[in-house]
Amino acid sequence: MAETLSLPGFVDAHCHAFQRALRGRGGGADFWAWREQMLAEAELQTPATVQRSYVEVYRELRTAGYTAVGEFHYLGFDEALAALEAAEEAGIGIVLLLAAYERGGLPRSRQASVGEYLRQVDDLRGRGVAVGLAPHSVRAVTRGWLEEIGRYAQSERLPLHVHADEQPREIEECLAEHGVRPIELLDRTGCLSELTTIVHATHADGAELDLLARAGARICACPTTEANLGDGFLPVERICSRNIGICIGSDSNVRIDPLEELRELEGIARRQSGRRNVISTETLLCFGADEGAGALGLEQWDDVEVDLGHASLRGADDVFEALIAGCGADVFATGR
Repeated sequence: MAETLSLPGFVDAHCHAFQRALRGRGGGADFWAWREQMLAEAELQTPATVQRSYVEVYRELRTAGYTAVGEFHYLGFDEALAALEAAEEAGIGIVLLLAAYERGGLPRSRQASVGEYLRQVDDLRGRGVAVGLAPHSVRAVTRGWLEEIGRYAQSERLPLHVHADEQPREIEECLAEHGVRPIELLDRTGCLSELTTIVHATHADGAELDLLARAGARICACPTTEANLGDGFLPVERICSRNIGICIGSDSNVRIDPLEELRELEGIARRQSGRRNVISTETLLCFGADEGAGALGLEQWDDVEVDLGHASLRGADDVFEALIAGCGADVFATGR
């Protein structure tokens, strides 16, 4: 019997499972053109397609070493229930990050009012669902919605996840409407705290990073998706120098491999700084597991088993460093 090593399972803190269907579609000149393709795919979803396809995505996550997922969901309430059923069938822990959508996007994604949105959250909580608040972005909700959601997050002590500073155009539009950048707006509306996870933050400036550090908020980095969409490079070293927690997400699921996400984080830091070993192996593994669990409010999640007889570990002096430096997700015994 193969010898294995048990590790805390990796936590996928940001997933849009339906976007797995876009893998291999190379069209779209930039992020905004890709977004139109993505919205067209979203429009096709039903509770039945969600339940069926999400089982396969969640099994793929589980096989790759993720044992918990934060599903950032904006396809409708019945589809949210189907996603929960899919996670149970696939055997992966799930926190449903229910998106608040006031404007833009698709009609199916929107709630009529912030009150309706919070009633949906309460409904899920009443069913015993682990749920987090997720104003989709500062493009998708107005200041008033952000203020209500921020108050609710604080009073109920729930995770709050939001896309911010992913694209320069998003920042320009926020400056034009509000006179401040996205993370500054989140701070002014009470949405920035130790409960908050900013998804991407690719183009966050120094002042915004300072706000995150003071609030104790985290950043969820999704390097394989950010590369695929041409988002840019996360300012990894500047984030780490401020002791801002980082977690990882599979996001659009163009690639599902937590080790690759972590390796790319370190690779970005090395290319930006011109130095090696910017982030320790121990810290990277913490980003992959504990920080993701913290972002989702999880206290328990399953372990994962490393196949110590895997060819990619042959001759390795340090298993943990070898995992980060040169292994793929097939090193996990759950994937065999």
